[in-house]
Amino acid sequence: MNIAILATNPNLYSHRRLQEAGIAAGHQVQIINPLYCYMNIAVSSPKLHYRSGELLPNFDAVIPRIGASNTFYGTAVLRHLETMGIYTLNASIAISRSRDKFRSLQLLARKGIPMPLTSFAQSPDNTTDLIRMVGGAPVVIKLLEGTQGKGVVLADSHQSAVSIVNAFKEMGANILVQQFIEESCGTDIRCLVIGDKVVAAIKRQAKPGEFRANVHQGGKALKVKLTPQERTLAVSAAKTMGLKFAGVDLLRSNQGPLVLEINSSPGLEGIEKTTQIDIAGKVIEYIEKHAKPIGANNLFQG
Repeated sequence: MNIAILATNPNLYSHRRLQEAGIAAGHQVQIINPLYCYMNIAVSSPKLHYRSGELLPNFDAVIPRIGASNTFYGTAVLRHLETMGIYTLNASIAISRSRDKFRSLQLLARKGIPMPLTSFAQSPDNTTDLIRMVGGAPVVIKLLEGTQGKGVVLADSHQSAVSIVNAFKEMGANILVQQFIEESCGTDIRCLVIGDKVVAAIKRQAKPGEFRANVHQGGKALKVKLTPQERTLAVSAAKTMGLKFAGVDLLRSNQGPLVLEINSSPGLEGIEKTTQIDIAGKVIEYIEKHAKPIGANNLFQG
């Protein structure tokens, strides 16, 4: 098959691993920067051009690895590929859903999927009531546009929570105020879901003095054994977003596992190195089972 990886940085571990796994399985795999793509919109023959005018081939499958800052244009390119009848590992609408943090929480709530109490606002007149809605301090305050633990603050008292919310209000920022799950002790669980299975999982432990367990924030990745309930919850959360490949972050609480966040372009480095599981290879195997080869001959040389 001819497979495209839609990504801006070809040197990232995850993108290199996906390309290597595809080539090892006998496929032709190219990394295409969506920001260099431009499109015509035609009823009969939609086309996708690249850089200085090269016409991209009819790929058999696309693995979207669209960065959060490029969601708008990246998903527009992906929609165009979908219009051309090309199989995409994650659909553009599913990526858009998962990138909208509050929308994703609304969808999870509608499906009865447990998660921390959460409130949402831009410029609340009554900051105290917003904090009270999630049970009061301590609370976690998040910028909706934040990724990899950035734009996430723990307010350990009511006064600090009010100050932080009001500071974000001055910026006109969209924020989430979320219940702090103290018993999670600075850990979360990242589950890698492919199709209807959790193929790997790690526990992420925050560094001393930090509550964010993200590896990008200095967290440590450890092996973990999931309960059947946690596996079922992770798969249900991914399906609710419509994602066939996702990283689902869980918290262990006194009420049972809670869904914290869902990532449509999960990183592979920490989880592959910790578990020694070939996740990139499993992604390629999933595509082999579900994509229908188009058989294009004009291969783009990038």
